[in-house]
Amino acid sequence: MGKLDGRVAIITGAAQGIGAAYARRFAEEGAKVVIADILDSTNVVNTIKQSGGDAIGLTVDVSDKLQVREMVKTTIETYGKIDVMVPNAAMFAHLERRSFLEIDVDEWDALMAVNVRGVFLCCQAVVPEMKKQGYGKIVNIASSTVQMGVPWMLHYVSSKGAVDAMTRAMARELGDDGIRVNSIAPGLTMSEQVEARRDDLQANVAMSMTARAFKRDELPDDLVGTAVFLASADSDFMTGQTIVVDGGLVTH
Repeated sequence: MGKLDGRVAIITGAAQGIGAAYARRFAEEGAKVVIADILDSTNVVNTIKQSGGDAIGLTVDVSDKLQVREMVKTTIETYGKIDVMVPNAAMFAHLERRSFLEIDVDEWDALMAVNVRGVFLCCQAVVPEMKKQGYGKIVNIASSTVQMGVPWMLHYVSSKGAVDAMTRAMARELGDDGIRVNSIAPGLTMSEQVEARRDDLQANVAMSMTARAFKRDELPDDLVGTAVFLASADSDFMTGQTIVVDGGLVTH
């Protein structure tokens, strides 16, 4: 018996990387998984189905309100309900490290559209469905860069600070509806896209490796246990919390 048996979960940005790791593990734990991404999710969906799981893939730009609403509609039509929302889609891997004085306003706006508006739209779209059943789990993805105040990435760090703030405020607003809202704050995680830029990110990688309690790379699979915990009944008396999972780099 899996920890997520009978639950329906939407995971955005799950066609690759950390999101795909969440999707595979959720399916292993018995969830029916909706993989929403601007990229083709066929490989992840097929992997889940070949392992006996249940998943569908949807092409969704999370910054677009109509596409997000259609994602929710299709999920309800396919599975009848939504128990878990993981708004994981975010811009990070291709960002260039630079002073905030050099960040172009268009780049700022593009990042905020995905990392902040996307989370807002996804939560706004699923909550009415969760209210109908008096229960739901929202698992936001923040970042330990917020606690650290990491320089040279002000737009990214600011966006994840906003996710932290939304988590707390939504938890207060939705408690009476039985909807739990929590966040995971990963450290620098070597997903496929980040690994491909290891040389460019060497300063970040070296700093993380040196300062962590565990002296190794953080991998996507290091995050999935916490995600399952927050999506399951095991965390039903938790809300408004951010759990840092970064190998002991940030302690609080």
